[in-house]
Formats: sequence, structure tokens, C-alpha cells
Amino acid sequence: MRKLFAVLVIAWIPTVLNAASPPNSFASNPEVQSFISEMSAKHGFETDWLNMRFSRLQPNETVLKAIRPPAVPELQRSWERYRARFLNDRRINTGVQFWQQNAATLARARAMFGVPESVIVAIIGVETEYGRNTGRFSVLQSLATLAFNYPPRAEFFRQQLEQYLLLARENDFDPLVLKGSYAGAIGIPQFMPGSQRSYAVDFDGDGKIDLTRSTVDAIGSVASFLAQHGWQEGGAVANQASLTGDPAPLLALGIKPEKTLGEMNSAGVIADGDPQQAAALIDLVTPEQATEYWVGFQNFYVITRYNRSSFYAMSVYQLAEAIRQRKDSTDDKPASGTN
Repeated sequence: MRKLFAVLVIAWIPTVLNAASPPNSFASNPEVQSFISEMSAKHGFETDWLNMRFSRLQPNETVLKAIRPPAVPELQRSWERYRARFLNDRRINTGVQFWQQNAATLARARAMFGVPESVIVAIIGVETEYGRNTGRFSVLQSLATLAFNYPPRAEFFRQQLEQYLLLARENDFDPLVLKGSYAGAIGIPQFMPGSQRSYAVDFDGDGKIDLTRSTVDAIGSVASFLAQHGWQEGGAVANQASLTGDPAPLLALGIKPEKTLGEMNSAGVIADGDPQQAAALIDLVTPEQATEYWVGFQNFYVITRYNRSSFYAMSVYQLAEAIRQRKDSTDDKPASGTN
């Protein structure tokens, strides 16, 4: 009877292990095996430990579908449609509430890093609607999918996969458990793993950086990120512009400020600001509508380091202004029942 039981147990074990590993798991991919060897040689990871984790996962087709550019070209750029996702009463009002609930932390971040409260709030509002939508995808699966099954950006996501595994080891959590965006961004401010390791801060002083549960750490980390990318305290972000000349040469320079506002004025750009201040011409395109032009200064460029899109940076800026204005009007209202 004991011998029969032993035979049954031996026969059952492979079935359980195979059931735990999905078909076409990452562990069967030669590129993943090469990556595991590199992580072992470079960082001292145990190959069995990594193999077990990659064997639990397979490429996620939803992730690949989400990251691919739209199939219909005209849907790729529409400022009007993009802006409407973030500039609405719900996100503005919730932003005011978030600011009021975290006023002391936001003020401390501004004092330490020079970044206005409104901009910090707006970034968190755009990224996760103030922590409400931090993502439902396995971070390890998303990063592995994009590192080994999405050639256009495989190098970047392979670097982020490396950073994520290091982050998990440093913070003593299993990389299988964390959820994030389809691109592998983490927590309330949606930091990529490399950004978390480089720019995030322990702003609540509890000895660890937790961007998934600590709003205080998230606020401090957003401010730290912007400051370390060159935020200019008290500096302008962007001003609306009009054109009398051909915008193409200035647009070709990109979103990094390369010309002074005076030089841009000579090229037909009309916008307020210090003529000696460097700026970039920003075009906000909506199909079948007149293009909206702005000049973006250093602080606009810094916001694009968070997400390298002029649409994104302008949405953050305009949401920040809308939240600030609504908060100011709310703060100025007399309390109910007062004379």
C-alpha cells in the first residue's frame, strides 16, 4: 500500500508542476534563459528562483494590443479628444479634494523641491486619478511581454525588467505579486521601475519607499522626479502663441527649448514671455480643426520627461491650472452660515 501511495505521489508531482506553468511560459524562451543567466552573473540572482517566476507567466496579448499604435492613422493625434479625458469636472473637483486632504505634504514637497502643489496634484490626477486606478496587470508579466515579444521597444523594457527585479529584491517583495499598468508602471504616480530606483523618495520617513500604498511617498517622489530633471522654481510652463510664419522649422527642433522667445518672435511666433528665455514651439493638432500653438519653456520640457508627449505635458499643465483656480475660488468662499 505504501509503495502504491509513493508511486501515485511521484506520478502526481509533475502534473501539479505542469499545471502551475502555463503553456508557452517565459521560462521556455531562449531569450529569457539568456536574460536569467545575465541577471545571475551581473547581480547574483539565483537562476532557479528566476526560472520559477518566469515559468508561471506567458506573454500577455492584451498588453501587446494596448501598446501598439492605433491601426487607424487619424486616431493617432487629436488634442481635443486627448484633453477631454483629463480636463473635466470630475478630475478637477477630485484634484481639489486631494490637495485639501494632503495640503501639508504638498506644501512640504514644494518647499523641499520647488515644484508647485498644483503640478504634483495634476500629474497624479492624470496618471491614476489620484490613486484610484493604479493598474490591474502583473508588472512582471507586462515587462517580460514587452521585453521579449515587442521588438520596437524591447531594449527599453528589458532594462526596466532588470530594474524591476532589483527593486523587488531591495524592497523584499515577490515580483509576481505587484500589479501595475500594461506598460509596467507602478503605484499612485505610475513610476517605471528605473525611475522608482533613481528618483523616488521615502517622504513619510518609515524607512521604505512604497508608491503603491503611501500617498506621502508618491507626492514626494513626483516632486523629486521633476526637480532632478531640471524644474525651475517659479518658472513659467507654457504660453499660448499665434503664428505669422511657417511653423515647420521650429517644430522640427522638437520639444526641448532651443531658441529664445526673441528668436522665435523673429520667425513669426507671437507669445508673451521674456525674450531671452529659451522655448520650444508646441503644436496641438486636432483633425479638421485649426492647430493650437503654444510656446513651452523649461518646465514644460521637464513634464515631458515624465511622459514624452506634448499632449501629456499640456494636459498636466492645464489640469494643474484648473485645479489651482477652483481651489482658490473654493478657499475664498465664506463658510456656510457666516455673515
